[in-house]
Amino acid sequence: MSSVYKFQDQSKPYFVSFAVVNWIDLFTRKEFAYILINAIEYSQKEKGLIVYAWVIMSSHVHMIIGTKGKNMQDILRDLKSFTSRKLREDIQNHPQES
Repeated sequence: MSSVYKFQDQSKPYFVSFAVVNWIDLFTRKEFAYILINAIEYSQKEKGLIVYAWVIMSSHVHMIIGTKGKNMQDILRDLKSFTSRKLREDIQNHPQES
């Protein structure tokens, strides 16, 4: 299965879902969920992401998204890339994390 999102019509909303590697329950810690929430908010304000609905589960995320003119695949790629890097960094610096 392709790991690259393909959006045929940028004017329509799409359902997307993505998971933590090995379905690890990462988002049970509030500080890690807030990293994702902050990244979503940034993407809304700065990149034109429209979020119609979203839910953060313990190991994955579901979203219904749209865009204001920019390519959704680029926005989503940047959102996931930034969030992944920030989460890895915070996990390494988190003293209680196994």
